[in-house]
Amino acid sequence: MNREDFVLLNKDIIYLDNGATTLKPKSISDAISDYYNNYSANTHRGDYDLSLKVDSKYEQTRQLVKNFINAKKTKEIIFTSGTTDSLNKIIFGFFKYYLKENDEILITKSEHASNVLPWFELAAELNLKINYIPLNNLEVTLDNVKKSITNKTKVISIAHITNVVGDIRPIKEIIEYAHNKGILVVIDGAQSVAHMKVDVQYLNIDFLAFSAHKMLGPTGVGVIYGKEELLNNMKPIIFGGGMNASFQFDGKRIYNDIPTIFEAGTPNIAGVIGFGEAIKYLNDIGMDKINKYEQKLKKYAISKLKTVNNIIIYNEKSQSGIITFNIKDIFAQDLAIYLNKYNICIRAGNHCAKILNEDLGIKNTCRISLYFYNTKEEIDYLVKVLNNPNLKEEII
Repeated sequence: MNREDFVLLNKDIIYLDNGATTLKPKSISDAISDYYNNYSANTHRGDYDLSLKVDSKYEQTRQLVKNFINAKKTKEIIFTSGTTDSLNKIIFGFFKYYLKENDEILITKSEHASNVLPWFELAAELNLKINYIPLNNLEVTLDNVKKSITNKTKVISIAHITNVVGDIRPIKEIIEYAHNKGILVVIDGAQSVAHMKVDVQYLNIDFLAFSAHKMLGPTGVGVIYGKEELLNNMKPIIFGGGMNASFQFDGKRIYNDIPTIFEAGTPNIAGVIGFGEAIKYLNDIGMDKINKYEQKLKKYAISKLKTVNNIIIYNEKSQSGIITFNIKDIFAQDLAIYLNKYNICIRAGNHCAKILNEDLGIKNTCRISLYFYNTKEEIDYLVKVLNNPNLKEEII
């Protein structure tokens, strides 16, 4: 689907590492080049035409993001450098002041490092408790969430889709139950927003973090979505130009309202403008169409991979386009290096989920992550290469 728009796909490469980052259609690089070549001024700084054009393009992307996730207001959309930056700003800008000693945070062992390490740091600083929602066959269930909540639980922070197991969590039901208990919910949307329709009002999400580069956009751009009333109680953790209305020699200062209070300094203007083009591109295809295509391709891939000798598939029943596997007696990185000889790009390692090994039963795995420009023919070639009768000899 739309493969002609991706220059890299014309270079005999099979790219199956979309969970790490997606390829970029030419329209995104064209939009970025247009900014640098034709109106490369700063944003929210000037009163001349070039700068005003930048302001318009930059804020147009904010409006596109707002519509894409169905936020109530554009002021609920904050630009960051990525999901990691977004989660850190949420955790240290809001929850540092919201949580009290001995309060409890619920996460899972399949979370990405960006949704684990900041909580570890905050817990150590404030003497908080971190507990883990048990996994059923590596997946989160509402029942296990209910069993894990105590009267000390104040926040649940989980991925919508995990980047190793690829399970789609029952977010709406979890949020509804949590809210009835007075618990806030943070959603890591890095692996979901690019692959399915995410409606923050329908799901009633408190905070959502995601990245542009995992949804066709540039690197170095991310988003915080937060409910307006929560963002009004969040504090900036970066200070400087663009986020203040005034300051005086005696320390008196007045900061801007949301969202610009959280966007200090010159942002990644070109990246944000490019991100706007990426959202337009996804809208033109349609998220429902993308999701349905990925589901079909995942089923096809699983059926073909099961014919590979000595393959172990860890998440056959997960609903996303992520497939985690190993070949018996072959180290994951060695297999990835072998596939690279055939121009097949996959991910190998622990995928930034270093505490999942206890539930998964192994530390390192190979990961295929699909997107709408992948094809059945690519899967067929991958399976052919994996079924090489001389596989072990070539790797050694």
